[in-house]
Amino acid sequence: MKVPVTRLGFGAAPIGNLYREISDEEAFGAVESAWQNGVRYFDTAPHYGLGLSERRLGVALTGRPRSEYVISTKVGRLLEPNDAGGDDLAAGGFAVPAKFRRVWDFSADGVKRSLESSLDRLGTDHVEIVYLHDPDDHWEQAFSEGYPALESLRAQGVVGAIGVGMNQWEMPERFVRETDIDVVMLAGRYSLLEQPALPSFLPACGERGVSVVAAGVFNSGLLSRPEVPSSAKYNYGDAPVELVSRARAIAEVCKRHEVTLPQVAIQFPMGHPAVACVVIGSRTAEQMDANSSYFETPIPSELWDELRSERLLGEEVPTP
Repeated sequence: MKVPVTRLGFGAAPIGNLYREISDEEAFGAVESAWQNGVRYFDTAPHYGLGLSERRLGVALTGRPRSEYVISTKVGRLLEPNDAGGDDLAAGGFAVPAKFRRVWDFSADGVKRSLESSLDRLGTDHVEIVYLHDPDDHWEQAFSEGYPALESLRAQGVVGAIGVGMNQWEMPERFVRETDIDVVMLAGRYSLLEQPALPSFLPACGERGVSVVAAGVFNSGLLSRPEVPSSAKYNYGDAPVELVSRARAIAEVCKRHEVTLPQVAIQFPMGHPAVACVVIGSRTAEQMDANSSYFETPIPSELWDELRSERLLGEEVPTP
């Protein structure tokens, strides 16, 4: 990794009131717990709570030595004033007043304006990593304008590393092969449940020296509990029956080896040499403490062998 990150990172979407409102005290407690558990990499974005996540993260990190931690944020959605009122829950998924609206913009000017606003909300003069955020429907502008703008900022030393953050692996692989990015934040496509990024994307990252930050390792909640409920979510929606059954089968193997599904899921991505870090979202100190504990729990090697023998994990899949 061009920028040093801890193996476990803090995902700050939940402290932007993802799905439900939390207090400032809860948000600050989550960041404090991350710090106490040795986390020094914090990821956020303007999208998360229409800037609330960045503001809260900046306040929570105030007073800590700036050289001792790494922040990443994202570009691609500008926040423009919104006079229509209402809240953002239905449109964006965050329980905040809709004082702003998101405007897709991967232009060079848009990238620079977005980063300047993020630095202001974070209360810092620099961030170590900047990602192009979800350019799924904006390949042309992100590739021809957004990426060169980030490349220029990196050359000027304004940011240390640049990359792309997405919920798919195909477009990130194009960035890996056709640009000089440093890192990809890959959400949900390399997890204990499924590994579609394994055959092509991860080898490309290895060949090009691109680091991978694994996010969405619980697949939107499907792998987040020891017992998998029928109401579990997957990819931000209701999980298909067949995936619930698969997750339950994996959970049973975990139980036989006296560990839990979330303990195994949070550690799984670190088995691949291209993966530098797992980022996990936490909304409270208790949740962060639990996630940190999951990450450090010893996993018996026999568990991986049984998952393979039960055809719940391919023979070619590397494990920690």
